[in-house]
Amino acid sequence: MRYYLREVNILKKIQIIILIIGMLLISSSFISGCIAPNMVTYEVTFYATWSEETHPDDFPTDPHFSGLIGATHNEKIYFWREGELASEGIKKMAETGNKYPLNKKIALEILDQNAFRIISGGGINPSPGSISLKFKTSEAFPLVTLVTMIAPSPDWFVGVDSLNLSENGTFVDEKVVTLYAYDAGTDSGYSYESHDHPTIPPEPIFKIEGYPFFYNDELVPLGTFTFTKIPDK
Repeated sequence: MRYYLREVNILKKIQIIILIIGMLLISSSFISGCIAPNMVTYEVTFYATWSEETHPDDFPTDPHFSGLIGATHNEKIYFWREGELASEGIKKMAETGNKYPLNKKIALEILDQNAFRIISGGGINPSPGSISLKFKTSEAFPLVTLVTMIAPSPDWFVGVDSLNLSENGTFVDEKVVTLYAYDAGTDSGYSYESHDHPTIPPEPIFKIEGYPFFYNDELVPLGTFTFTKIPDK
């Protein structure tokens, strides 16, 4: 039985590796050449302003954001939504900063031709700070979803859900999104460094409009995403 379980675990790891390789091959060649020939390049810059000065209540000693993870996709799908339960991928991202299995879900949607490209990059450590990365989209996949964990935290994150980079049939030159904290609804910890306290049953994702992000009578953002269109050469 021990050897059987070991073989099953090995097979699962191989399946994951094959899936990721397939995702990379599809997003880099097949889709760009066959499904979405009219590609547009964007650069997203994450400006993190979260600091002890902006959010002094119970501020952690190691403030950082996990690696960015998301995708460009069409209107048939979404990866997270305020007021709805978090998927396993969003749960893992918000609780641990892990990109898996959200990246697996994105890969499957690429195979189903609902997503175009995975967006994956580094995080910010420490905050405040900034990081930029480029990604591609197209007329058929004008929406972008992008998230990152607020760390340390029970299950808090910032991000955008299905942000449309196209207006009136034209891709915008620039779009700036102010980022507020969201709770994934999967851990009931109250402070940044609370011990694990799983929420059973899970609650819908919601914007945190109180402690520790409400200060001086206002809800204080944690940063911005700036999406800038890169001109064709």
